[in-house]
Amino acid sequence: MSNIKKNFIYNIVYQILIMILPLITTPYISRVLGTEGIGVYSYTYSIVYYFILFAMLGINNYGNRQIAKVRDDKQKLAKTFTGIYAMQIITSLIMILLYIIYLKFFVHTNKYIAVIQIIYLIATMFDINWFFFGLEKFKLTVTRNVFIKLITVICIFLFVKQKGDVYLYTIIMSVGTLVSQLLLWPFVKKYTKLVKIEIKDIIKHLKPCAILFIPTIAVSLYKTMDKIMLGNMTDMHQVGLYENSEKTTNIITAVITALGTVMLPRMSNLVANGEKEKEKEYIKKSMEFTFFSSSAMAFGLMAIAPTFAPLFFGNEFNGVDNIIKYLSITTIFISVANVIRTQYIIPHEKDKIYIYSVSLGAIINIIINAIMIPKYQSIGAAIGTIFAEFSVMLYQIFCVRKEIDIVYYLKKGFSYIIAGIFMYVLVSSLYYIIKNSIVRLLVQFLVGAVVYLGISIYIYMKNSGYKNVMEIIKAYKH
Repeated sequence: MSNIKKNFIYNIVYQILIMILPLITTPYISRVLGTEGIGVYSYTYSIVYYFILFAMLGINNYGNRQIAKVRDDKQKLAKTFTGIYAMQIITSLIMILLYIIYLKFFVHTNKYIAVIQIIYLIATMFDINWFFFGLEKFKLTVTRNVFIKLITVICIFLFVKQKGDVYLYTIIMSVGTLVSQLLLWPFVKKYTKLVKIEIKDIIKHLKPCAILFIPTIAVSLYKTMDKIMLGNMTDMHQVGLYENSEKTTNIITAVITALGTVMLPRMSNLVANGEKEKEKEYIKKSMEFTFFSSSAMAFGLMAIAPTFAPLFFGNEFNGVDNIIKYLSITTIFISVANVIRTQYIIPHEKDKIYIYSVSLGAIINIIINAIMIPKYQSIGAAIGTIFAEFSVMLYQIFCVRKEIDIVYYLKKGFSYIIAGIFMYVLVSSLYYIIKNSIVRLLVQFLVGAVVYLGISIYIYMKNSGYKNVMEIIKAYKH
């Protein structure tokens, strides 16, 4: 099995774990902390998240790309790693200082929770996932994260018992992140080392990092600002509703976008070595997989949301199903844009396209949020996100249309969208036929899976020229 397949499987396993663990903890946390408690945690985390973004300053994408380029040269690898990490230490310390000032002079409510959130910021100082991603050492990061996630889940059930335990929940989540980052450091010496560098070796990374930071901050404006605007324009109840809705759709999006995490270092390496044909082949396969998986998950989640949400979150979160339906639409937009970004734009250093696209999305999101949130509350925030994600995808498609045969991919992908719509209509109708919620959910899932897979296999065979399923299996093994 190729390294790409192995790395993708590692990431999929991890993303499935991320998907399963919230299925265990979220119903419990939703009932124990309630909408107010979850809203407080989500709002305070959204604030510290902006300090984290400035601390990382675009290093995740930039570091991943640079390490992938020099990983075959030990001397360059050590110098590049040291230079980038030194810059990360400096920016992290500055942001920790600024966050302390923010706590002192600007926080008047939920201050205790906001203070605990600083642990996330401290964890950022030790975050070197970008280094191991650039080396394509996904097994190491995945196994570490699996271990920490399991410990975190156990701690949540052991210690979070009542509505006032928001502070304990915050401690568990933030300390888990810190420990997760620290556990990677013992493995660094196996691949490289920190070496003596000059100031110029740090400064040279500042500008390209800052360029990739612009889209990062822009993305945050329609990923995180939603909750801040909701908190300021409505109340913590609405933030709690939106948080759980977004958390649900993020689970399925994370599974699909795991492909981008795997492909970014590989595509950066191919670009550096001028292997254009391999690039095209990988993008072609990724696009088909993306349309297949995102259509299934988006329309599938939309169909089961009215049954799933009350069972999963409890009666206090009434209305979450409608928000989930809206946010599910964005899964397709996010997934397609993810392929274009991680497999073409960033590897080819076409950073301006990335910057302009997400800046456009941020502007559209803020405008629509300002108009829609006062009247429609969390639904208004979801509508803003739909327009933002669609505009990002559309702009990126327009900019790369001459380099990538995007029209060809969209035509093939549209078949999977039609299959998803057909599945949605069929699965949704079961809501009115089966009365028992648990039985209904199981039947909806099974019917949706069988129908969608059946149609998709036919589409794939038609597109690829295979005569039967066995030919597809044999081709995959090779």
